[in-house]
Amino acid sequence: MYASPEPAPPPVRVRDPLAVALGNASLLGVGYLILGRRKTAVGTGIVTLVLVSVLVSAARWWSEVLVLVWWAAVIAHGWSAAGGRRAGIAVPRQRILAAAVTVPVLLAAGLLRFDASRIEERVAEAREDGDCARVLSDGAGVWFGHRVAGAPVALRSDEAVEACRRLRTAEAKLTAGLAAGDTGSLKAGFDILASVLAEPGQRRTVGTVLDGFLGRLPTDDACRTVTVTDWLHNRPPSHDALDRSAGAVTRAAPAALVGCGDDLMKAKEWMGARARYQQLLDQYPQDGLAGAAKNGVRQATLSIELAHVRSLLEDAYSGEQQPQYCSSPGKYSGARAYGKGVNRALFYGNDEYTDDLPGKWRVKDVANAVLIVCVGERKQGSVVESCTYRSKSSGKLYRVSFHKVALPVKVYELRTGRLVADRKVQIGGRSCPSVIRYRSSFLDDFGPDPDRYVNPSKSDVRAAFEPLIDR
Repeated sequence: MYASPEPAPPPVRVRDPLAVALGNASLLGVGYLILGRRKTAVGTGIVTLVLVSVLVSAARWWSEVLVLVWWAAVIAHGWSAAGGRRAGIAVPRQRILAAAVTVPVLLAAGLLRFDASRIEERVAEAREDGDCARVLSDGAGVWFGHRVAGAPVALRSDEAVEACRRLRTAEAKLTAGLAAGDTGSLKAGFDILASVLAEPGQRRTVGTVLDGFLGRLPTDDACRTVTVTDWLHNRPPSHDALDRSAGAVTRAAPAALVGCGDDLMKAKEWMGARARYQQLLDQYPQDGLAGAAKNGVRQATLSIELAHVRSLLEDAYSGEQQPQYCSSPGKYSGARAYGKGVNRALFYGNDEYTDDLPGKWRVKDVANAVLIVCVGERKQGSVVESCTYRSKSSGKLYRVSFHKVALPVKVYELRTGRLVADRKVQIGGRSCPSVIRYRSSFLDDFGPDPDRYVNPSKSDVRAAFEPLIDR
């Protein structure tokens, strides 16, 4: 009989502890694959991915420590699982395989960490120079690999880049505020500057943006500049670099206030113009433009007074109507004072007589007047002469008295709005003509009106008004 051969024993899997530990140092589970533990390798890879995600998202020192602890743990566990020093086995092929994976991984991690540090140094230098353009340019080189290999270092670059992006937004807000005088945009811009300034190392980058904004003051529109400087002037002090805006306000505001006042004067916005001139005198009384502002206040005040006087006179549509001025006078300080010589005037009411006054006494524009003369309805004044007339139809005798024309007159000095005369002016004229005409009925003759007005000439009218006008 022949005995069948015994089956060969299964091959013994040789495990090199150093190769396993080196393979696990890649954090890719290569050591466990050498051991034939595929599930452990997959589990290790999953844990590594989770830790890398935490590292990238947190980017803090403790997340790096956590990864290092995990790295050391899988190396130690791989060494132990392969038998450690007791195994005493060296498998060159396994070591070469492990090194082929781990060395590039570690080398890449080291190079990426070094590169992340180099980028961070350039970003920090640009930030210290206040150059956000360089910060953004250099910081754009940071990618995912840097954030894995050097998370905290890459984070500092990312934070500097993010700060500069916010400063770009602040710059856009401030530019919009300058362009449109939009105080909402100015506030938004300064709020961003304040938040960035609160971060370490951002003083110069914030200063660069602030200086660029302040350097564009004044704008090409004086009133828009005033809107901006007013907002800056009223901004509560923050006791930091942003308070440097106060110096720009002192530099730009006085000229802007005068310029804005001048522009408003041209637009006939007298109240706004006076407010701007007065603002300069209140806030910068020692400024070299204070004299111009004082003159501006005077001119604006005169314009306001004149506009008010015109409004009081404008409701007189005919020579018979008296304007509101006659009951509620106003002043125009730019008018000449009531004094010696001819005081030219505007006459209102009862143009039947005032139209006979000399042209040299009258003005067409209130701005050139000295007086405003308000003339009321005529009444019978004192008797000049009484005469007897015989009616041709009845032969009766009638006594007729001829009265001066009495006109109630109020005279206002335009310069002060003061009532300088309130009297009845009596105008004389020819009386007792040889014939008078009157109406009578067919059945009876009632005779003429016993009281009649004299017939004044232009010289009579002038003589009556002359004491008021020509002193």
